[in-house]
Order: sequence, then C-alpha cells, then structure tokens
Amino acid sequence: MMLSPEEWEVISLSLRVATWNTLLSILPAIACAWLLSRRDFPGKAVFSTLVHLPLVVPPVVVGYFLLVLMGRNGLIGGWLFDTFGISLIFSWKGAVLATAVMSFPLVVRTIRLAFDGVDRKLESAALTLGAGPVRVFLTITLPLILPGILSGATLGFARALGEFGATITFVSNIPGETRTLPVAIYSLLQVPGGEDRVERLVILSLLLAFGTVALSEWLARLTRRQLDGGRHA
Repeated sequence: MMLSPEEWEVISLSLRVATWNTLLSILPAIACAWLLSRRDFPGKAVFSTLVHLPLVVPPVVVGYFLLVLMGRNGLIGGWLFDTFGISLIFSWKGAVLATAVMSFPLVVRTIRLAFDGVDRKLESAALTLGAGPVRVFLTITLPLILPGILSGATLGFARALGEFGATITFVSNIPGETRTLPVAIYSLLQVPGGEDRVERLVILSLLLAFGTVALSEWLARLTRRQLDGGRHA
C-alpha cells in the first residue's frame, strides 16, 4: 500500500501527538489514580467526577471549553501568550492538549484499578520494617502497578490516535500542523474522488488501533496474573 507524502505527514503528526500526549499525561494520571485509590478527602467525589467527565461529555464540548480557556483571549491561554508567547490554539501542541484531556480519564481509570489490586499488607509490612513511604512506593507499589501503568499509557495512546471532536474544535484542520489521522479522513470525505485515500487511511487507522488495544489487553492480563500471584504467594 503506497502512501503519498501528505498521508505520511498525517501519520507522522498523529503519532507525534499521541506520543507527547502519553508522555505528558502519565505522571499526572498516576498522581490522580493514587489520590482516588488511597486517599479520602473532602470533595473526592467531585474531583473524581471532574477527572472522568470527558468520558461522557461530547468531545466538541470539551473542545469548546479548551477554546474558551486556552485560546489567545482565554483566561489561561491569554496569560500564556502574553507572558511566554505560547499559543496552543491552531498548533500541534494544542492537539496534544485536546487529546490528553480526552484520553486522561481512561489512563487514570486503568492505573487506579492497578492501585486497587495491590495487596496493602505488603506495603504495611515494609513500613513496619522501617522503610519510608517513598521507598515503599518505589520498591513495592510501583513494580506491582507497572503493568497497569503500561496498559493505561497504551490505552491513552490509542485514544489519542482516534480523537476527533475536541481536536478539530480547538485547533481546527490545518495540514501539516493539526490534521491528524481522523481529521484527515473527515477532510477527504468532503472531497469528491477521495475515496481511495480514505480507504488507505481507514485501514491504517484500524491497524494502529488494533495493535495498541491488543497491547493494552495483553498488559492488563499480565497485571491480573501478577496481582493474583502476589495474593497467593
């Protein structure tokens, strides 16, 4: 299957956006998952609702709020532009932000399940033996949840590859800058005679999605086996 330079550009941009989305989201996702799994605090239900809200809100609505908040005239975006000269709107960095917001709840949910599955007795025993909380987290908790982190990151990567509504609403459809794979497919559907190119991009999209979701499922099974083994040990 031969791809044109424009199609390679679309795929390259999509992979770049999804990769940066994953790298920038993973640490905040671990922190949020830890809070939701291990701590009780006032407003926890509200916090959990806000974290998971993008799962149920239409992506176009998320894109609109990003436009209001992060645009050059927005509360945060205006400050970023005036202070640092950073503009997220109509740029691939804005596409990273849009995909990160949409995929973040899935990553948090996956990692939280990994936290919930860790046997707390192992952590308590290490604390009793004199290990500090940070050391317990790094040497016991983190290795046990690592497959869950990898699974969540992979799932977030796949979600970022397929994000459309928030991306096109926030950063528009600019070739070479914000035209990711789903946006390119949408654009070609509006062009007479673009069916062949659409088919190629759809096939590539399916292959990428299948590969990343399959990897996520494999890592999830690995997590369950590891945690089950820890319980029976």
